[in-house]
Order: sequence, then C-alpha cells, then structure tokens
Amino acid sequence: MTGPYFFGYGSLVNTATHNYGGARPARLRGWRRAWVHTGLREVAFLSAVPCADSVIDGLIAEVPGADWAALDEREFAYERLPASDRVQHSLGGAPEISVYAVAAEQQNGATDKHPILLSYLDVVLQGYLQVFGEAGLHGFAATTDGWDAPVLNDRAAPRYPRHQPVSAAERKLFDELIDSTGARRIDSGS
Repeated sequence: MTGPYFFGYGSLVNTATHNYGGARPARLRGWRRAWVHTGLREVAFLSAVPCADSVIDGLIAEVPGADWAALDEREFAYERLPASDRVQHSLGGAPEISVYAVAAEQQNGATDKHPILLSYLDVVLQGYLQVFGEAGLHGFAATTDGWDAPVLNDRAAPRYPRHQPVSAAERKLFDELIDSTGARRIDSGS
C-alpha cells in the first residue's frame, strides 16, 4: 500500500528542495499557475488557480504514511485540495493526489513591496529544466500568469530558504526566459 501523493507545480518540482520519494512527471488539468501574494508571506509565490482550459506540467511524489504535517508546514500559506481526478500520471491504480493552492479570497498581486524572489524563481526553473527540458521552461512561462510582477534580484544573497546553486549556463537560460515574459527586475539593495 502506498501513501497519498502531492502534485507540485513550483519549487516542489525541484527534488533538491525535498526528500519525498517516487517523484515522477504528471499533468494537472483545469488549473494554471499565478504569481500571488498573501498576508501570510512577505514575498510573492506561485499558486495554482482554476482554469478550465488549461493543463500544467508538474511532479507528483509520495507522502509516506499520509504524514502531511511537514509538507503542510512548508506549504502553510496554501490549502491542500483533492486533485486525484485532475492529475494524469504513470502510476497504476488511482492514488490519492492533492494540490496546494492559495484560497482565492487570500490572493493579492505582487508589488514592489511583495516581489517574486529570483532565488525562488531560479529553484522553480531549475526543477522544470531538469524534469522537462528547455521546452518545459517555456511551457512553465506560458501557463503562469502574473509576469507583470516585479522580480527581486537576490541571487547574491538568496532570501529563499531552499535556494540551490545555479550554474552560469542555467542562469543565462533562466534570465533569457524571464526577460521574454516582460517581468521587471528590481535590485535587492543589499
């Protein structure tokens, strides 16, 4: 008997940020990603938002023994929602799968005071590159709303607690992708 699974569509795609096993690519129908801010966090981050005509790529991984406590703590600004009937995957059977999303009434747009951290975005893009290749990076950008949000360049002193080293080649690729979205960069001032 296996435990339930989560569907990750942001930093959870980068398996260097967690140790949940059985990770494999999957697709979530009826949702998109959006950059949002809530009063629960200082900075903007990704959320899944319902969108009937959209499909997003991501990763599923097992939550052993249905022990959601650590993952719920990591994802504290989100609600954990059932998504089993919306996730396409390569697992046999019909496992329980959940997705984390910020409640619509809690979502605000990103602002200069509540920007996207580049160290967080690097982690997300690195995960997509590793799992889905360059095409996956472009798919990520195309299925994510809110690129008008400011991106705080904190690479020199990463504020994201699960930041990962990014190679020069990855940095170049990520910067080109970010620039293609029209996202505006702001300096960290540190």
